[in-house]
Amino acid sequence: MTDSKPEQPLIPSSSRKLPDFKKSVKLKYVKLGYHYLITHGMYLFLSPLVVVITAQLSTFSIQDLYDLWEHLQYNLISVIICSTLLVFLSTLYFLTRPRPVYLVNFACYKPDEFRKCPKRIFMDRSQLAGTFTEENLQFQRKILERSGLGEETYLPEAVLNVPPNPSMKEARKEAEIVMFGAVDELLAKTSIKPKDIGILVVNCSLFNPTPSLSAMVINHYKLRGNIQSYNLGGMGCSAGLLSIDLAKNLLQVHPNSYALVISMENITLNWYFGNDRSKLVSNCLFRMGGAAILLSNKRSDRRRSKYQLVHTVRTHKGADDKCFACVTQEEDSAGKIGVTLSKDLMAVAGDALKTNITTLGPLVLPMSEQLLFFATLVGRKLIKMKIKPYIPDFKLAFEHFCIHAGGRAVLDELEKNLQLSEWHMEPSRMTLFRFGNTSSSSLWYELAYSEAKGRIRKGDRTWQIAFGSGFKCNSAVWKALRTVNPAKEKNPWMDEIQNFPVDVPKTARYYHPLVYSFSLVLPSSAIWKPPIFCETSSTDTFTFPTDPFAACDLVSS
Repeated sequence: MTDSKPEQPLIPSSSRKLPDFKKSVKLKYVKLGYHYLITHGMYLFLSPLVVVITAQLSTFSIQDLYDLWEHLQYNLISVIICSTLLVFLSTLYFLTRPRPVYLVNFACYKPDEFRKCPKRIFMDRSQLAGTFTEENLQFQRKILERSGLGEETYLPEAVLNVPPNPSMKEARKEAEIVMFGAVDELLAKTSIKPKDIGILVVNCSLFNPTPSLSAMVINHYKLRGNIQSYNLGGMGCSAGLLSIDLAKNLLQVHPNSYALVISMENITLNWYFGNDRSKLVSNCLFRMGGAAILLSNKRSDRRRSKYQLVHTVRTHKGADDKCFACVTQEEDSAGKIGVTLSKDLMAVAGDALKTNITTLGPLVLPMSEQLLFFATLVGRKLIKMKIKPYIPDFKLAFEHFCIHAGGRAVLDELEKNLQLSEWHMEPSRMTLFRFGNTSSSSLWYELAYSEAKGRIRKGDRTWQIAFGSGFKCNSAVWKALRTVNPAKEKNPWMDEIQNFPVDVPKTARYYHPLVYSFSLVLPSSAIWKPPIFCETSSTDTFTFPTDPFAACDLVSS
């Protein structure tokens, strides 16, 4: 344990002079004081007003009160009309005000140990698949080393098997394991009966079977026949917050209801086996995972709920052709389907984020930040002052940030542009490291991380923000209704949270015997026969033979 560096006193003991405030006082504290002044300005104004009114009322005598009552009796009709109008407006307000939406609880699926896929296993399976060129194997290795992913992410068996066997049956199996695993844990946490659920929203971008995923959930849990069921597909990594927004709107028109939201992605049928590099990035980033969220509009659930939904903001840039085409599922020149990530992705995401926070800012930022932004805007546009555009400090609006763990580059840019600290980015970076990019469910792994760390306090505000194909940028703002005690929590982080955070190097190199020592190159004319170690045990663990070439039985066609 290193000794902490002693703090240097503001005024040295040998000096009797006042300090130079321009040097000793940091501007961030001046800004913080300005923020407090503006935020509490209304209270500073009202306090003397209340004192004056109280002093005036204290001078009233019994005779003054009697005279006031006599005056009201002479104007009885006016009093009745005003009272009736007041009652009518109050009733109208209570009937038309938005219903509160509470997040009762949520659960994240944690796959079994035998589905773990270290980088070595990933490269082995890519090598043994026999479909990738040596150059593209090296390309995937470089992406893995710089991705920010750790050694304990998960992939479905259909991808880990040798040879891989993606099929509709395996894809359904993966979907059922993820969805039912998350929902089972959620029902156990909340003690809610499946028949109590009135709204169901399931989102999965790339796997849309018939019957739908939502129908699979209804069939498995025998949900009631009049349930409001929705299945969202093709909406990318931001679909989780779209589902929350849809459930929120449905809860406004269905009183005393529970809404179950399931967010997931399916890997099995969407693994790319071609050699288009723009499609290979998805293989390196996306991993297995999912989450289930229970929402309620019952006021009686407020006491036991964790959060209240404050705002949802949706931004869609699909009218722009470049934005629309930056993430596309399509065939390559060989007819193999994959998801293409355009080089314009970062620029498009930045533009979508700018639009989204421009809408969200006035809803959440304190008045001090809004005035600073407005003053800077006037100076730049009207007075033509050569000053930098003011970036609002969102740390004054939120205590916690859950940014979609899409990849290291995205997190780096958002940390820089939003001026966030490592502490604020920790949930997103650790989620990417431990679970990889789990698509729309990654936001919930991040929130679970904050809970496991004991960071959530009553009144804290959390900003969830995600990006998705289309191109979309969506935000949700939650307010904590109670302090979350990690000792009472059950989530994927609890049995290992003491190991986090970890230092994630910018380049994580590793030793791979097949690629580096032996440079095994599979000829295009080679065909597969069952490898020696294809027959796995019930735990699906893989043991590499002493001679790496013994694993491959290649026969020239």
